[in-house]
Amino acid sequence: MNAPPENEVCSICHGHFIAPCQANCSHWFCGNCIMLVWRHGSTLRPCKCPLCRRPISLLVPSEETVRVRNDATVSDVLHDVETYNRVFGGQSSSLVQRMQDLPFLLRRLLREIMDPRRTLPFVIRARVYIAMILSAIYIISPIDIIPEGVLGVIGLLDDLLIALIFFLYVAALYRSVLYFRHGGS
Repeated sequence: MNAPPENEVCSICHGHFIAPCQANCSHWFCGNCIMLVWRHGSTLRPCKCPLCRRPISLLVPSEETVRVRNDATVSDVLHDVETYNRVFGGQSSSLVQRMQDLPFLLRRLLREIMDPRRTLPFVIRARVYIAMILSAIYIISPIDIIPEGVLGVIGLLDDLLIALIFFLYVAALYRSVLYFRHGGS
């Protein structure tokens, strides 16, 4: 389920979550609270997570928040979150930022692929499976750019590089899905 842990509270207002949103650093906040943090600083830059200080480049509302989008308060918060995502969600980020986002994006993607009630676009699902199959074939095959038989453990570097490229590619695909769901046009 895409929801904050039951026994946690918003780290900004220290109250129960109202229209909870998850940041790309995996922390949960009330949608209105994180929007207030953003407006308190420069609105020309993404705000930083109050807990880990990483720049927040994507906010994903919980499923429950999206379900009750007809409520006036929730509707305003979702509009603000979509605006935030439109401004900062599509920006290119550094390799370090992408690596830091991997756990958040891959965990959500795996949950979405495994849950039959969720709808991941067929094209995205197919691209993920094709990339996974091609990466597995390369890693398993005896033909390598850096052969393990000659260089030993160092020869595993190309396999690790292919795995890293696969994870970064899949995370970028899923990030684009989240961006278009929650703010992209």
